[in-house]
Amino acid sequence: MPTPRLVITLRLLAGDVIAIGPGKADLLAAIATAGSIAAAARSMGLSYRRAWLMVEAMNTAFAAPLVVASKGGGGGGGALLSEEGQRVLSVYRAMVTAAERASAPHAEVLLGRLCQPSGAALSEKG
Repeated sequence: MPTPRLVITLRLLAGDVIAIGPGKADLLAAIATAGSIAAAARSMGLSYRRAWLMVEAMNTAFAAPLVVASKGGGGGGGALLSEEGQRVLSVYRAMVTAAERASAPHAEVLLGRLCQPSGAALSEKG
């Protein structure tokens, strides 16, 4: 059995749309590294269409676009994070880190109450 651990998932909603969450943050980071939506999608195992729809949703949800794409041509197109995109990704990652740190003491209590691989409780259930 894998070691129990805390995983915090944060999503910022704009109405019913996820403006940013773990998958979209990972896509932003991949675009920043790869320099294109297509290459970022490939690196994440996503279709180009799925990645493009995620970028479109983020660009629509925020007041300023997070990703700026250039059209293809002989050398193909490219994409980069705007200043706003860099800022949003940085703040989102900081929020996740802060949530993990704030939750750690409470998580230790719950993690200690999980069952051992044999099924025996580590402490009384409740």
